Amino acid sequence: MSGAIDVHAHLLLPALQEEVARRDPDGFAAANALDARRNGPESLAASGRMIGARIPLLTAPAARIAAMDEQGVAQQWVSPSPNHFHPWADEELGVWIAKEANRQIAAHIATAPDRLRGLGTVPLQHPSRLVECLDDAVLAHGLLGVEISSFAGDVELSDERLEPFWARAAELGAIVFLHPFGCSLDERLDRFYLSNTVGQPTENAVALSHLIFAGVLDRHPELRIVAAHGGGYLPTLIGRSDRAWAVRPEARGCAEPPSTYLRRLWFDTVVHDERTLRALVEVAGVDRVVLGSDFPFDMGLDDPVGFVQGAGLADADAVLSRTADALAAGVHGADAASAPVAEARA
Repeated sequence: MSGAIDVHAHLLLPALQEEVARRDPDGFAAANALDARRNGPESLAASGRMIGARIPLLTAPAARIAAMDEQGVAQQWVSPSPNHFHPWADEELGVWIAKEANRQIAAHIATAPDRLRGLGTVPLQHPSRLVECLDDAVLAHGLLGVEISSFAGDVELSDERLEPFWARAAELGAIVFLHPFGCSLDERLDRFYLSNTVGQPTENAVALSHLIFAGVLDRHPELRIVAAHGGGYLPTLIGRSDRAWAVRPEARGCAEPPSTYLRRLWFDTVVHDERTLRALVEVAGVDRVVLGSDFPFDMGLDDPVGFVQGAGLADADAVLSRTADALAAGVHGADAASAPVAEARA
């Protein structure tokens, strides 16, 4: 087996969902109704069938490990399925969700500590509680960091209320995995599965732009943010952002042209075609791109290792494992750097 590290793999937490529905049935029902409007009935039905068929991969460690062996993946970084963000939840429920998700993720990865690492979550809609929940993930449960969405209610990633969270994440060396759930374009994307194919890369680009133009990366240069889906549309259209920075006074919140910040971020390989992967490596640097699969969803990569190996990159090993290994080793939380990548197996 290769030493490949997949940084983008998900865990479904059915018991958590059931408890959320029990604690706030009205809020849970309203969120499901919004999700239905955003996706449309055809996509909602297709997604239900797809997820139902993949429940073992999403929940059972043995099924996960067997699939990793088939893919040639030595290690996965397991993060909660984004439907567990619940950005509508009030403060008490939101904090409970985050801490319970952190606990369940830690329990899942503990079944195979040489093969699985974990990313927890935080209630992004409640900025005053983020540091507490980040510490819970990294220090209390030994996770590598947390997964966050592109926005939560009125909280954008440029929000000044997030400054303590960014500072603490930088201090811990925690990995912040940016993975959208839902899109603010709502019903405009309710057919043809546009909610995912267009919505996800749009949300990635908007969220990263908030971080860059607001100067978050200037104030917290040690932040280690990994963007899912190759950062969406931003890396390949970054020239437009540079133009705005050059000619628009309201776009000068960052110290340098936006394109320079691509080399202060990390991006996964879930871009679906080799030409786009090569372009991403060109603009961000080969040491800023890490293997991802979006396991086990149908919009992910079925053969993530083969995809990278077939792209003709100058340093595929950096993408497959070396960069992610260095990211994991830099987490300062208790036990966070104690699980090495599994040795290559014959």
